[in-house]
Amino acid sequence: MTVMESTSARTGTCASAPPAHPRPEGQDRYTISEVVALTGLTAHTLRWYERIGLMPHVDRSHTGQRRFSNRDLDWLAFVGKLRLTGMPVADMVRYAELLREGEHTFEERQELLEATRRDVKARIVELQDTLAVLDFKIDFYAGARAASERV
Repeated sequence: MTVMESTSARTGTCASAPPAHPRPEGQDRYTISEVVALTGLTAHTLRWYERIGLMPHVDRSHTGQRRFSNRDLDWLAFVGKLRLTGMPVADMVRYAELLREGEHTFEERQELLEATRRDVKARIVELQDTLAVLDFKIDFYAGARAASERV
């Protein structure tokens, strides 16, 4: 999977396959309740992301209601992946800040993602070791049960 920055440098999302969006570009205004339904995040979490600087500027309607775009949905999907890596929220916020600062922060963003990747790979190794122990125990109990049934 190839990761590339969006042309606006706003989202920094994965671009290996075009995301499927409910609405076409240009007609992509979602209310907070629609984003809740689409992402599984709570409205409280979305507001918190915006408040701490993790969510880029969200447009507002003339009445002040948040209006999210497809780009915002892409960003939220990327943040969800970062959360799955175990990246601390402070690092996610730092990444978002660097992204907003522009292209001169590419190296620092890359370093942040590479450090997270190293952490993920270490966790994968730990999980593979754990899986091996579980498989051993499962095989042990299966063998013990089979032996007791032969007696």
